Amino acid sequence: MSELKWYVVKAVSGQERKIKSYLETEITRQKLGDYIPQVLIPSEKVYEMRNGKKRVREKSFFPGYIIVSADLSNGEVLHTITSIPGVIGFLGSNDGGVARTPVPLRPTEVNRILGKVDEIDKQDAKLETPFIVGETVKVMDGPFNGFTGVVEEISEERKKLKVMVKIFGRNTPVELNYMEVQKQD
Repeated sequence: MSELKWYVVKAVSGQERKIKSYLETEITRQKLGDYIPQVLIPSEKVYEMRNGKKRVREKSFFPGYIIVSADLSNGEVLHTITSIPGVIGFLGSNDGGVARTPVPLRPTEVNRILGKVDEIDKQDAKLETPFIVGETVKVMDGPFNGFTGVVEEISEERKKLKVMVKIFGRNTPVELNYMEVQKQD
């Protein structure tokens, strides 16, 4: 049976999805599915507010890296992976430069990375903290809709902001959740 191990492939940052797609196409075309069964980009879903709308996007844990389960005993496999446009080489090669002898990840590292990916798949997308203390924000929802204020405090765990809003000429502290406000341009 084949010797499947996990390897980290260095890729051009920001191009990971395109490179993964190219690689999967090449694997199918060359019928190397038995030698490269899995190609992963460890990522998590993150909410962000854009123009008052909640958007979900994928954020990579390790920008510029793709994790590949592969059996490198077949010489074609190594060549196929390294010849994909945007692939820089393997992480942890013994020869320092071009990776002729890639070093596989240790099982503990693989379990940690895959465990983190599985854990994130189980939970909902999380909201990044897109706010800074002292920043001006506009309230987009709730009873203070349309008001602007200044962020005084950020409660990361509760996903809440304390915003100083001017109501009838007086500064009033209001607690709002991340979804109720938007950055002021």
